[in-house]
Amino acid sequence: MNPGLTKNYVADGAVTKRRIVMHGAADGEAALADGSTAKLLGVSTDVDSADAARVDVQLDGQVEIELGGTVARGDWLTSDAMGRAVTAAPGAGVNAEVIGKADVSGVVSDIADVNISLGQIQG
Repeated sequence: MNPGLTKNYVADGAVTKRRIVMHGAADGEAALADGSTAKLLGVSTDVDSADAARVDVQLDGQVEIELGGTVARGDWLTSDAMGRAVTAAPGAGVNAEVIGKADVSGVVSDIADVNISLGQIQG
């Protein structure tokens, strides 16, 4: 793991460690991402955070993330409903926010390396 920039936010709801987070309801807040159309922000560090507590979010670099399904190295990753990383596979004409590319292959509940590269892809 080669973490890059880490920024501290206020948790908008509980934020589980090593999960994808999105912008919260207000400036300076981060919430657990809830799907592929969420406005992704980064990945929570290796500490769980309670609602309204402080949460560190890694914004770039290579980070560890929990997988929510089968992923192959090189896949673009997005969020499932619980902030876990899954392969981005939007339908035709549909946009999906992506957190980055998987550096390794894995299956649900594995902790895997991802290279953060925020963006959007279209099916």
